[in-house]
Amino acid sequence: MKTKSDDKRVVATHRKARAIYEILETYEAGLSLLGSEVKSLRGGRASLDGCFGRLDGGQLSLFNFYIPPYQFATVSPPDPRRSRRLLMHRRELDRLSGRLQGKGLTLVPLEVYFRRGWAKVLLGLARGKKGPDRREDLKKRATAREAEKSFKGSYRS
Repeated sequence: MKTKSDDKRVVATHRKARAIYEILETYEAGLSLLGSEVKSLRGGRASLDGCFGRLDGGQLSLFNFYIPPYQFATVSPPDPRRSRRLLMHRRELDRLSGRLQGKGLTLVPLEVYFRRGWAKVLLGLARGKKGPDRREDLKKRATAREAEKSFKGSYRS
C-alpha cells in the first residue's frame, strides 16, 4: 500500500521577515490560485517581498504576492500582484482575528510551499522589531558563532 509522504517542497521564502519582525505564532493556510498561477508557482518563480495578509469581512487575503505570468498559458494571464484568498478553518480564522486586534500585530507570510500537491502558505503573526531589538539579535548570533568556532578547534583526536 502506498502512503503519501508529508514532504513539503518550498517554492518561496521571505528571508527578511525574521530579521524585521518578531514572530509570535505561525499558521498554515491554503492558497486559492488559478491554473496558470499554479504552473508558474511549481516552476519556483515567486516573490514574497512586501507581501502581507489581512482579514477583510471574515475572509483572509494575501496582498502583494508576486507570481509571474506563466509563459505557456493559452488564456490571458491574471494580474501578477492580485490579492489571493487564503483558506483556513472558521475556528482558526476567529482565533486569528482575535489575536490581530492586538496593537502593532501584523500577518506576514514566511514561506510558500506545496504539500501533497496543494499550495500552502506559512503565515506568522508578527510584531515589528525596533532598532535595539535587531542589534541584540545580531550580537547573539555573533557570540554564538564565536563560541562554535572556539569549540571546533578544541576537539582534536
